[in-house]
Amino acid sequence: MQNPYPIAALNLNHWFGTCEAKKQALFDINVEVERGSLTVLVGPSGSGKTTLLTLLGCLREVQDGSVQLLGHELNGANGSLLTSLRRRLGFVFQAHNLHNSLTARQNVVVGLQVHGTLPPEQSDEAASHVLGLLGLGDRLDYLPANLSGGQKQRVAVARALVGNPDVIFADEPTAALDRESGGNVVALIKRLGRERGTTTVMVTHDNRILDQADRIVTLEEGRIVDKSS
Repeated sequence: MQNPYPIAALNLNHWFGTCEAKKQALFDINVEVERGSLTVLVGPSGSGKTTLLTLLGCLREVQDGSVQLLGHELNGANGSLLTSLRRRLGFVFQAHNLHNSLTARQNVVVGLQVHGTLPPEQSDEAASHVLGLLGLGDRLDYLPANLSGGQKQRVAVARALVGNPDVIFADEPTAALDRESGGNVVALIKRLGRERGTTTVMVTHDNRILDQADRIVTLEEGRIVDKSS
């Protein structure tokens, strides 16, 4: 029977290293994520938050246990399935990973090309729209070198959102942003959840945005110690 949740982990364990250097990073993780919700992973540095995020987002191989993403089992999944699933996802990481030779708008258009959701003639319009929603309407043709760190982060957020992904995985997306910009990013993500059923899993140390979370999952030393709604 297919899992009703867009994301679910069951008895998930993970290790780094081999032989004597092998160290367990996650222990018996069990969690489900509701469709359209904003789930926030919190905990001290080294608690396993980013490791869990990358496993749920099929960016890291599942070693032991089960991860189901959008109705597909990731443990043992082949490369073609993983590639097709990634096209349905949006990713935001602390490193902006922008193309330095492309403008803000062109960087966002790259996100549309990955998803393949719009014909080329509509891509510029869609990229401009989402950048405008994030307060960058006057920076569309700026190269990354001419943007501040916070502006570059908002371009990276726009690139993740523009293809209307089924799921967004975000690692510290507001770390480089001031209170207003960070609040606008999270508000936009929440709106996508309400209007389009977009599911978001976010790692953060930013206590300013916790009150917007539908669910807070707390990790300590690789274990879930609290799951509160």
